[in-house]
Amino acid sequence: MGERVPHRARSAMFAPLDQTGRVEAVTRRLVDAITLGLLADEEQLPSEAELAGQLGVSTVTIREALMALRQQGLVETRRGRSGGSFVRAPRDHGGEFWRERLREVSLGELRDLGDHYAAIAGAAARLAAERSSPEDLERLEQAADDVRGTSGNGTARAERQFHLEVAAAAQSSRLTQQEVQLQGELGAVLWLSAGCGGGADRSHSEHRAIAEAIARADGPLARTLTEKHILAAVDRAAEVHLELTRQ
Repeated sequence: MGERVPHRARSAMFAPLDQTGRVEAVTRRLVDAITLGLLADEEQLPSEAELAGQLGVSTVTIREALMALRQQGLVETRRGRSGGSFVRAPRDHGGEFWRERLREVSLGELRDLGDHYAAIAGAAARLAAERSSPEDLERLEQAADDVRGTSGNGTARAERQFHLEVAAAAQSSRLTQQEVQLQGELGAVLWLSAGCGGGADRSHSEHRAIAEAIARADGPLARTLTEKHILAAVDRAAEVHLELTRQ
C-alpha cells in the first residue's frame, strides 16, 4: 500500500511557529513530519532561507535545527549543484521496540496523553464534518479502507494515516499540528494492539463509521465516534502495559 500524504498536513508543518527563535520547536516540528511520513525519504527540504521564512524564525535557528536532525540521522546534507538537506526516513521499529516503550510509560501518563489526543482528534473530526471538500471525503474513504488486511505495524501505520487525513480535512493548521505532535508522542504505542486478534477489522469498522459521519456532515456524531475510538485504544494499551509490567 503506498501511503498518501495529506497535503494540508504537510502545509501545516511549514506554518509559522508561535515560539519564534526556538531551535527545539523547529526540530520537534521537523522530526514529527519525518517520522510520520509527511516528509518522504530522500525528499529535499527547502533551503535554509526558505524554511526560515516559512516558519518565521532566523536562518541561524534553522541551521541549528538541521544540525540536530543530522545528529539524529534524520537528515543528510549533500554538497554540489544538486546539494541541500535531504530526508532520511527512520527504520520501521518492530513490535518489541514499541512494547518496551509502552512498558516505560506510566499509566497516568498514558491516560493523560490519551485524553488530550481524544480531545484533539474529536475536535478535528467535528470540524472535518463541517469543512471537508469532496476530495477530502474521497481520501478519508480510502484511508478508512486501507487498514483492511493489515497486521502489526501495518495496522498502526494505517491508524495514524487515517487520523492525519481527518485532521487535514478539518482545515485547521493548529489542530493538524497538534495531531502530528500527539501522534509523535504516542507513536505506535497507542495502536500496539490494533493489529492483533481482529484489531484491523475493528479499526476498519470504526474508521468507516467516522468517515460516514463526516460525509453526512454530522459533526457531533463524528466527534463522539472518534473520541470513543481513541479512548478504547487507550484502554487496550493500558491492558498491554499492565501485562508487560507483570512480566
